[in-house]
Amino acid sequence: MTTTLLEQPIVRPSTSPSQRLRVTMAAVRVSLSWFGTRKTLTAEQKSQAADTFGAESNFLSAGKKLLDTTHPAFKAVTNVKGRIISLWKSISLPYPEPGIRLVRQDDIDDFNTKMESLQQELAIAVQALDRHYYELQSAAREQLGSLYNSADYPASLSGLFQVSWDFPSVEPPDYLQQLNPDLYRQECERVTARFDDAVRLAEQAFIEELQDLVSHLTERLTGKNDGKPKTFRDSAVNNLSEFFERFKRLNVRSNEELDQLVQQCQGIVRGVKPQSLRDDQSLRQEVASELSQVGTVLDNLLVERPRRNIMRRSR
Repeated sequence: MTTTLLEQPIVRPSTSPSQRLRVTMAAVRVSLSWFGTRKTLTAEQKSQAADTFGAESNFLSAGKKLLDTTHPAFKAVTNVKGRIISLWKSISLPYPEPGIRLVRQDDIDDFNTKMESLQQELAIAVQALDRHYYELQSAAREQLGSLYNSADYPASLSGLFQVSWDFPSVEPPDYLQQLNPDLYRQECERVTARFDDAVRLAEQAFIEELQDLVSHLTERLTGKNDGKPKTFRDSAVNNLSEFFERFKRLNVRSNEELDQLVQQCQGIVRGVKPQSLRDDQSLRQEVASELSQVGTVLDNLLVERPRRNIMRRSR
C-alpha cells in the first residue's frame, strides 16, 4: 500500500472560495445562558484568607464553589451543553466574529431540528437538577462554612440554563445602498474581507484538526509500552473517517495542498480496520510510515500558521 504524497490534481471551481461561502453558507449564532457556579470572595473574605498566609489581599485571587458540579444531575446538564457545542461546531465553519459560525444553507433545517431536540433535553436535565437543588445547597452550606451566603443562591435553577440560536445577516442591509452609497460600498468591502478571513480560518482549523488526528494515530501505531505495541481505541481510526466526511461537506477548496493531503490520508486508511492494525504488524508499520509523511507536511503548514493568523477586524 504505497502512496506518493501530493500526486493527484484537484479540479477547482472558477469562483473564489469566499464567493462560494457567501452563496452557499448562512451565519448561525448559538447563545448559552448558564448559572455561574463560582463566585469571587468578598474583599473582607480575601483579607482574612491573605492573613492566613501573611500575604497582601490585593495580590490574592480567591473564589468559592457554589455547587458540586460533579453531582450526576449537574453532569447531565453539562453533558447536554457539550453536545450542543459539538453539534454547532461539527456542522459549521468558523467566522471572524465572536459567537458566529457558518453553516451550509441546506443543513439549516437539520441543524434546527437537532437543536430543538437538544433544547428539550436541556430543559428536562435542568428540571432533574432542580429536584436535587436543596440537597446540593445543603451540601454547599456544610462544605463552605462561614463562606456560605444564602444570597448567592436563587430560589430555583429553573430558567438559569438555557440555549438559543438565530441566523443573523452578515451582509450589508439593502436600504443602505440608497441611504448612503459610500457607506454601503465600505460595508461590502468589509464583508468581503470577513469572508476572505473565514476561508483562511476554515483552512487553518482543518489543518490543525487533521494534524492532531494523524499525529495521535501515528503515535499509537509506533509507540511502545514495556516493549509492546501501544493499544489504541477504534476511535483513533474512526475519527479520521468522520473528519473526511465533514471535510468533504464543508471544504471550500481554498488550499490545494490541504485538499491533496486529505485525499492522500484518506487513501492510506481506506479499508483499514482497527483490528487489522492490531493483528498485522506489517500493516501497522506501513500505515504509520505513510501517515508520518503526511504529518511532516502538516507540521510544515502549521509552522507557517503565524503568517496566516487572522486578526479580528473592528467594525
